[in-house]
Amino acid sequence: MLIPTEKLIKKAISNHRRGKIFFPINFVKFGSSAAIRKALIRLEEKGLLVRLAQGIYLYPKEHKQLGMLYPSLEEIALAISKRDKARIIPTGIQALNKLGLSTQVPMNLVYLTDGTPRTVKIKNNTIKFKIASPKILSAKSETNILVIQALREIGQKNLNDKDLEIINAVLKTVDKDLIKHDIKLAPVWISKIMNDVLKDME
Repeated sequence: MLIPTEKLIKKAISNHRRGKIFFPINFVKFGSSAAIRKALIRLEEKGLLVRLAQGIYLYPKEHKQLGMLYPSLEEIALAISKRDKARIIPTGIQALNKLGLSTQVPMNLVYLTDGTPRTVKIKNNTIKFKIASPKILSAKSETNILVIQALREIGQKNLNDKDLEIINAVLKTVDKDLIKHDIKLAPVWISKIMNDVLKDME
């Protein structure tokens, strides 16, 4: 007797830790697209899954005091990029936050990607994926890319000594050869900052 798609998906989900994000593509071996979609809807109705957005489900984790724990927008974005086998690059306030240049947590995220451009709505927030230029994707260091994006967000006229000190410290953790490769991908004023760090590393 054939095992129903819903039962197969339920068993597969239960083999993972709570807090994991799932997509319909994770269950393609268990049935047709229609059968998988219906099974996920039923599992959501039964409380096994929580629908975060269209085609994005959470195997929820409960906290005694805090209740249901939801993944961050960044965790959802990373899960989407993993599903799509795409590279994503943080931009704007998120780039500043990741480098310690801002304590502000962005309510909406924007990523550059070599995957499909799209906007994903998560409750009142959004994750936007924009096509990245081949130039920036040719960078060899994720840290260098993050620095470039953060400095673009700050702007040359708004850059202060404290920001520069943090940027310099971050760049000094990157291999010199990677900086030498990626320096040509940055605007002239950012290239100068990177080059000054290289000189200090000699």
